[in-house]
Amino acid sequence: MIEVKNISKTYQMGKVQVKALSDVSLKIDSGEFVAIMGASGSGKSTLMHILGLLDRPDSGSFYLGDIEITKLSDIELADLRNRLIGFVFQQFHLLPRMSALENAELPLVYAGKRHLKDRAMRELEEVGLKDRVRHRPNEMSGGQQQRVAIARSLVNDPLIILADEPTGNLDSKSKEEIIGVLQKLNQKGKTVVIVTHEKEIAAYCRRVIQMRDGAIISDIRSQEGSKISEVSSIEDTLVSGILSKKHSASGGTKFFDYLRQAVFAMLSHKMRSILSILGILIGVTSVIAMLALGQGAKDAIEKQLSSLGSNLLIVMPGSPKVHGVALETGAFTRFTFNDASAIAKLGDEVNRVYAAVTGRGQLVYKDENWNTQVDGVGVNYPKMRNAEPAVGRFFTEEEVKLRSKVVVIGTTVARELFGEENPVGQTIKINLLNFKVIGILPPKGASTFRDQDDVVVIPVTTAMYRVFGKQYIDYIFVEAKDPASVESAQDSITQLIIKVHRLKKDEEDTFQIRNMADIRKTLESTTKTMSMLLGVIAAISLLVGGIGIMNIMLVSVTERTREIGLRKAIGATNKDIMVQFLIEAMLMSFLGGLCGILLGWGVATLITIFAGWSVKVSSFSVILATSFSLAVGVIFGLWPAQKASRLDPIEALRYE
Repeated sequence: MIEVKNISKTYQMGKVQVKALSDVSLKIDSGEFVAIMGASGSGKSTLMHILGLLDRPDSGSFYLGDIEITKLSDIELADLRNRLIGFVFQQFHLLPRMSALENAELPLVYAGKRHLKDRAMRELEEVGLKDRVRHRPNEMSGGQQQRVAIARSLVNDPLIILADEPTGNLDSKSKEEIIGVLQKLNQKGKTVVIVTHEKEIAAYCRRVIQMRDGAIISDIRSQEGSKISEVSSIEDTLVSGILSKKHSASGGTKFFDYLRQAVFAMLSHKMRSILSILGILIGVTSVIAMLALGQGAKDAIEKQLSSLGSNLLIVMPGSPKVHGVALETGAFTRFTFNDASAIAKLGDEVNRVYAAVTGRGQLVYKDENWNTQVDGVGVNYPKMRNAEPAVGRFFTEEEVKLRSKVVVIGTTVARELFGEENPVGQTIKINLLNFKVIGILPPKGASTFRDQDDVVVIPVTTAMYRVFGKQYIDYIFVEAKDPASVESAQDSITQLIIKVHRLKKDEEDTFQIRNMADIRKTLESTTKTMSMLLGVIAAISLLVGGIGIMNIMLVSVTERTREIGLRKAIGATNKDIMVQFLIEAMLMSFLGGLCGILLGWGVATLITIFAGWSVKVSSFSVILATSFSLAVGVIFGLWPAQKASRLDPIEALRYE
């Protein structure tokens, strides 16, 4: 069944080489009950590790049936350990956070047989632990813990049981019980190999192999036990394990098993896990809140710009310099209604035009008075400035021609003068002139510089000739056909004004055209920069949380070194170990990210309520924060996971 030929093994201990095995040859037949004895350092444990496929010899050959094991890959060896060999250790190596049943089920995870978990219950009943299956290792005696380890070794129905000092930590009564269990397994056809230094334990075995200084010095059979021909069975199992993957667990099944193990690990170290999650939570909260603040600022600016109108150009007199001295605005080039009419005729590029003047006015209604901005505008004002009256109407072209004393007031003016009273139809005084209120402008809110609702609008002709006594208009507002026409419209208007006013080359600074698109771009660029800055600051806190997870996972790898060794001994591959630790890191990041999203949403809401700032949580920020938190889990969990997967199973099992 097992044959090793001239195997040798040397370990490098610092600068010293230690020869653990020297030219060892051995055959073990199916159904044998073998004890390997020797003093400490004799090489018996090294031989056990090679027989258990946990280590490879430096030289020589090793056969299971007719298959040479030394030529197999690590993944194939892990598969064989899982399906052919059951390990029983002196230190039991039970996972403290799991019950007896869960410990016994563990090999099924790596065999893809989790659906056969009833086997674990059956094996625990066979070793006399039916009433202890829900108990954890710290709730059981040493003998009971060793029985759990034996049950664990049997769940995959292995052909070979390897027991390394299985009674070394037990009292006399427990020793007899464990040896009795191993004898029964041998009687059922299992090949049992025990490593021990106790003669009374070896006396139960039918074959005793003595070792000294890495070599076999004696091999005594007390009786010829019945041999069960298992060679063909072993070959079949080997071939099926190496050439097919039908016994391998599916990705989905393994994922949920790993997820379950990750939850167990986190619950067993609650405070440490909470602190790790807290780092990610704070980072994600910062990302959500900061991006929401930036998005809110952007939306507020968009709202303010939309209140000014779309595709808007403002033509106004400039402040020219004569001999290096800046003159008053409008001192050289002054605009009239003829200029507005000429611009309106640029039909291919211009949609609407209106002339405007502005000034301050004292408003009086009964015993209330208010000083506000008075704008004289044309009939195109509502459509160009998104200012259709919310109540009442706007003045007509006829009223502009007749210089009618009608007024449309802003919501702030309506509140200050009329309170809860309906202003429409009432008469107010503007600079001592009576005006009839015909409408109320829609609310537009306050900008950084002024309240956009603290204004009244009257016909431009009325403002010029009756209220302010102006002969020239202050502004000409022009609406381009579409955003693509803004630049060409600006150029056409510039050429038109130069031509109409016969301006020379050095006089072109006597007027200016402001493009709202430029203002929009500037403000959007500013808010974008601010959002990026806030996002980077928040991302730094998320990065710090990721480093915290990496530290915690590195500590976890160190603490769980023996567990990693156990998992490899029962069939886990390097990939299995790496994926399990990676899932644990990602789970902490995901939980931190999920809680961070909720908290970030709450913080954004509180900012709106208490600070009055415009804040908006976007789906993009939620997706970004979630993706980033998971990426943090992968990136910062990868190194600890790789470190765990590369641990040598033998060194891991010996770790204290």
